Amino acid sequence: MLQKLREKTSGWIATVILGLLIVPFAFFGVESYMSQQVDTYAARIAQPPSWWKSAPQVWPVTYLWSIHDIDAQVYRERLETMRFNMREQQGDNFDAKAFESVENKRRILDRLIDEQLMKLAADRDGIVISDAEVRDAIQKMPEFQVDGAFNADRYQLLLASQNPPLSPTGFEARIRDSLKNELIPAGIARSAFVTDLEVDRLMRLLGEHRDVSFVTLPPAAPDAAEVTAAQIDAWYAAHKSDYRRPETVRLEYVEVDGSALTATAADEAELRKRYQDQIAKYSSAEKREVSHILIAVAANASAADKKAAEAKAKKLAADAQVPGADFAALARASSDDTGSKANGGDLGWLAKGGMPGAFDDTAFAMKAGEVRGPVKTDFGWHVIKVNDVRAAVQRPFEEVRAELEKEAQEGSRERAFNELTGKLVDAAYKTPTSLEPAAKALGLPLQTTPAFSRAGGPGIAGDAKVLRVAFSDTMLQDGTASDPIELGPERTVLIRVIDHAPEQALPLAQVRDAVVAAIRADRQRKAADAAADALVKAAKAKGLAEAAKDAGLAVGEANDVTRGMPVPSPEAARAFFDEPRPQAGQVPVNKVLVGGQYVVFAVRGVRDADIGQVTPQERATLRQQVSAATGMQAQDAFVRAARAKYSIKVAEDRL
Repeated sequence: MLQKLREKTSGWIATVILGLLIVPFAFFGVESYMSQQVDTYAARIAQPPSWWKSAPQVWPVTYLWSIHDIDAQVYRERLETMRFNMREQQGDNFDAKAFESVENKRRILDRLIDEQLMKLAADRDGIVISDAEVRDAIQKMPEFQVDGAFNADRYQLLLASQNPPLSPTGFEARIRDSLKNELIPAGIARSAFVTDLEVDRLMRLLGEHRDVSFVTLPPAAPDAAEVTAAQIDAWYAAHKSDYRRPETVRLEYVEVDGSALTATAADEAELRKRYQDQIAKYSSAEKREVSHILIAVAANASAADKKAAEAKAKKLAADAQVPGADFAALARASSDDTGSKANGGDLGWLAKGGMPGAFDDTAFAMKAGEVRGPVKTDFGWHVIKVNDVRAAVQRPFEEVRAELEKEAQEGSRERAFNELTGKLVDAAYKTPTSLEPAAKALGLPLQTTPAFSRAGGPGIAGDAKVLRVAFSDTMLQDGTASDPIELGPERTVLIRVIDHAPEQALPLAQVRDAVVAAIRADRQRKAADAAADALVKAAKAKGLAEAAKDAGLAVGEANDVTRGMPVPSPEAARAFFDEPRPQAGQVPVNKVLVGGQYVVFAVRGVRDADIGQVTPQERATLRQQVSAATGMQAQDAFVRAARAKYSIKVAEDRL
């Protein structure tokens, strides 16, 4: 038996089979058969090898492609960041349902994909960002500046306050990556330009003047012809979506209004304690108006350079201390602080702790008009002048007593409001299918709304937040009480859907009159359209004035009209400028619907703007705007072209 097995496995057929088995093991390895891979990407970007950019994405060539995944967790973090930012920007107008739409989620993911593509493009082109560029970008960020100048202490403080805290090294790495990835698209955007001829042409077009004749047609006569049953049936069948009862809900709700609550009066002892607790609020710290001259010293400067900088600072300090010396002129001529140099070294009014240690200590030990230096900080050597001193001021208790009393009453009312709201929520959660027990327990009225649609209704039904909650799937399906909905400062409501009527088609019997009215209105529109077309045709044949005379209509004129002028109406003016210019004696004639009435018009003349009257500032502004728009178009085109070089797969089920 073994001999037969050996004979069967030693022929050429067995060799071929063995070779076929070796191929997948060579590509995948044995472990691929022993384990199962779980993909977690939101998007996968496949990049062909640099030495074979036209490599087909077919097996086994696909194993030459490099894969770059955008993890689903990274996408979710970006989604939450965008959600937080939009909530902060839009406040009560934030629409959670619109944010959660597939289209919006895809837009957010597309931004991540574009960022990854720009990173790949930067890596491919060997782009490197220097330390100086990173440092310059950080120092220009306004959030790290104090009085227009970069402040190292503020920089450290803001990084440490992030969640999670950021180290300077980690933050600088982020900035480096950002600069690296944005270098090419930003450079393309900045490279856009507009020629003088293009600016001239735009100026002529934007300032164009037109002379127009127009006729406003009277409304078509109301339709009084018979509407047959067949016409009614046909119209209803073709416009069923127009005859639907909208989805509606009715609510029961309990409202807590803080303004209706009684505040507890504060006694004298409580007011004085509040005053002591908030003494800083009623006090202004000592401030000093300071100017300085900075002689910068790099961290990696040589000993000789450091000594030379110190000597230069000593010389400037001596010059500044000479009676009658112009400190501002010395700062403008010699300071290395670009933020204050142009202003004569002026740093404005500083409070204690507003500058690095040695600088701060020195400035607050000086008198008004005094100059000291040089003083060493991490930035280099400073020559400091205190221009003026503003003493600390503390408002007495008697002066702020009314403010304290008002704050105490507001605090008391706020505590009562929060306590009552908390009790209401706890009571509602005990019986979530009805708000009546909670309302009775707290002595609050249980109120109801009439049925209303998503368009809103009276009272709380007109609040956008209430509408979003009332029509949410959870509220419609469960019939339970909502979480507290904030209607305004110290005004909260809990709602529950007590009746829900889904959208439904209305039978023809209920809407017959509306259908008849719609048919008549349609006939009237068509009659008005036909009358306007007839007048346009006649005006093209014999001129608008003659055609209007034959029709018994008056002709109006709008001469010297420019873009944006609402003459005779904004819609008509836009139509005037959409028409081509008169050619070879032919006057363009057309119609436009304005407020339910047709206006037939003829463009008699067109004159370009006199660009000689355009100011240099207007010209520069237009050039900048058009260049920016052209640059953004070029940048978008670059990103779209980059997408074409990669294979991008989106995991729709993970969005």
